[in-house]
Amino acid sequence: MSTFLKDGDKRTALHRLQQIRELIPDEEDVRWQNADLLFRLLEAAIAGGIDAALMMPGTGCTALSDSVRLTRGAVEAGCGGVLMLPPFFYKGVSDDALFRSFAEVIEQVGDARLKVYLYHIPPQAQLGFSLALIERLVTAYPGTVVGLKDSSGDWSNTKAIIDAFPGFATFSGSEVFLLDNLRAGGVGCITASGNVNVAAIRALCEHWQDDSADARQAAITKARETIQAYPLIPALKAIVANHRNDAAWTRTRPPLLDLPAETAQALLADLRSQDFALAA
Repeated sequence: MSTFLKDGDKRTALHRLQQIRELIPDEEDVRWQNADLLFRLLEAAIAGGIDAALMMPGTGCTALSDSVRLTRGAVEAGCGGVLMLPPFFYKGVSDDALFRSFAEVIEQVGDARLKVYLYHIPPQAQLGFSLALIERLVTAYPGTVVGLKDSSGDWSNTKAIIDAFPGFATFSGSEVFLLDNLRAGGVGCITASGNVNVAAIRALCEHWQDDSADARQAAITKARETIQAYPLIPALKAIVANHRNDAAWTRTRPPLLDLPAETAQALLADLRSQDFALAA
């Protein structure tokens, strides 16, 4: 704010600023409202019969206090774990800084039930987890930092993590790497396209040691590559909308845009050519 020459002018300006300010949601209020929405969604899922122990909500935020609140809430709800992004607002921070951030969340939550799965997605976060940082976190918090989702898109990185940390639950971020992950000693994948192709992905998880495994992998890879040739999240929503015959499913939240109708039809035609169908 600028400094005003007269005290009266300053008080008047501050009063007007406060009047305007009261019409605008406080940043802290908005963040807490978003957290409350996530809690309500979690409660609805549990009330709908989904076992909380099978859920891994994302609780990594840019603000430390938000990460603590969401993480604590997930633990208190009985979730089996939380998936935590690094605090991604500031770029180029060191491993020491990231360690301190995760240590603060773990210490402030202060609950032995907490299971943290690190979310490595440098294409979006522009931050990630080096092998040295993973080792430091696992050593400092054994039994708490227990796994990682690798959405780098770099199989060599996933393989390096699996090799370096036996018993550490390493997930691939795409089913394209699922069979390689399981064969190397990983535990599977956490993937957006599981929303539309979960039956085939699960079948590969269950039959990865069978003779059919490579053919199963080829089929789910082809489907994933077809879907991600379009904007991924709008494409997934268009597939669900078509399956449920409900256009409401096509809606996205900013900054994403709905998939245009003609583009959605092209996507659906591409998938039909593969005999792809969303399981009932």
